[in-house]
Amino acid sequence: MNANAAAAGLPVSAFLLAAGLGTPIRSVVDLDQVSTLAEVHADLGRLGGLLKLWLSHEERFASGYPDRVHITDLLENIRQTQADLHEAAKRIVDSF
Repeated sequence: MNANAAAAGLPVSAFLLAAGLGTPIRSVVDLDQVSTLAEVHADLGRLGGLLKLWLSHEERFASGYPDRVHITDLLENIRQTQADLHEAAKRIVDSF
């Protein structure tokens, strides 16, 4: 019961009253987790934009910059950020 009340963002007494009256009880998503997801999503957008910028400038490839190491590092950063996003989403789901 305490966990259900906490998930709804209500004190136990208010949760029991709402449940007893048949009032719909809605879960409250942890705002810190939502903020984390938004930050990670923005990171992915910035990394993807940087990769697109690098790949759209062919003259940079002719001069050797960015080389495969830079692109490989960027892709690994994007993969890691995607994993962070997945973990943050999993924490939100597991908290309810």
